[in-house]
Amino acid sequence: MNKKTRIILIVVIGVFILGMALYPQLKKRIFKPEEIAEPAPREVPSKGGRQPLNVNGKVVKHETLTDMFRTKGMLLPDEEVNLSFETSGKITNIYFKEGTFVKQGELLAKMNDKPLLAELQKLEAQIPLLESRVYRQKQLLEKDAVSQEAYESVTTEMDKLHADIDLVKARIEQTELRAPFDGQIGLRLVSEGTYANTSTIISTLTKITPLKVEFSVNEAQANDIRPGLRVAFTSGINTNEYEAKVYAVESRLDEKTLTLKARALYDNKDGKLKPGNSVNIEIMMNEYDDAIVVPGIAVIAEMGKDIAYKYDNGIAKQVTIKKGMRTASSVQILQGLNIGDTLITSGVMQLRDGMPVQLNLTNQ
Repeated sequence: MNKKTRIILIVVIGVFILGMALYPQLKKRIFKPEEIAEPAPREVPSKGGRQPLNVNGKVVKHETLTDMFRTKGMLLPDEEVNLSFETSGKITNIYFKEGTFVKQGELLAKMNDKPLLAELQKLEAQIPLLESRVYRQKQLLEKDAVSQEAYESVTTEMDKLHADIDLVKARIEQTELRAPFDGQIGLRLVSEGTYANTSTIISTLTKITPLKVEFSVNEAQANDIRPGLRVAFTSGINTNEYEAKVYAVESRLDEKTLTLKARALYDNKDGKLKPGNSVNIEIMMNEYDDAIVVPGIAVIAEMGKDIAYKYDNGIAKQVTIKKGMRTASSVQILQGLNIGDTLITSGVMQLRDGMPVQLNLTNQ
């Protein structure tokens, strides 16, 4: 260690010793005893002098409680099909206008059927000759001039000709695309002159009157969903409320979701609702006319039980209750409260049994 370093070290040690010696005097000058604030003692109210807690309350009475189940659903067409021909060939005519309403049986498109028409004409030309032969053979058979076998051979030939004619007519019908039901036709996917086969989709036909409302319910409601049950639903396109009637229920629950699928029918007479729209569904499962219903915020769970507080001569009295059905904001009380009791509906988390309270009655 050099001389300069030793000098610095000695100075630092001296300053430190001097500071330790002067610290008590500096503390007395800087922090005067009368300026040191001590925390004020917390007032502990006496048992008999507690200020009452302001609370709201309501008188328990019978009310109507509706067990409403809410879920999401989807609008489906009553019928929908991809239109295609039953045979292959060149499309010669398209008769429908995209996006229009068509009637069942209306001709929508046509394939080239000239070869089939020629074949039909050829077969039909043979009918007079065969009919004449059958007539002559019958006359001869009545006179025992020909055998029964010869007569039956001619009649069989006639039957075969008619069968061939019917077959050609059926093949001609396959070159015609007709609407299988009333509905609205979609966009055209082909043009005239296109060579189409049985997998070529010409357009889509949708029946939107009526509409199906498809939805699912939990297993708890599965036994309550039955044909004839009315359901209410709303759509995001407007604020109207619609009503549909359940017509079919799935035979079993979905194994993955444990839900039961059902379908209801809505007439959609004005055609304003479209397939594919999502809807909000409400189903009234049950209605209770004489139920005790309280706000859900007035009931709390404590130590494995449900409790509430009722007003009793200026104090809060704790009662153990048994809950029933719940709604979004209310709960049914099965035990613990009686008609005429005054239930405390606010400040319940601050209440203790026997605490003084000041009541403000409400009509809620």
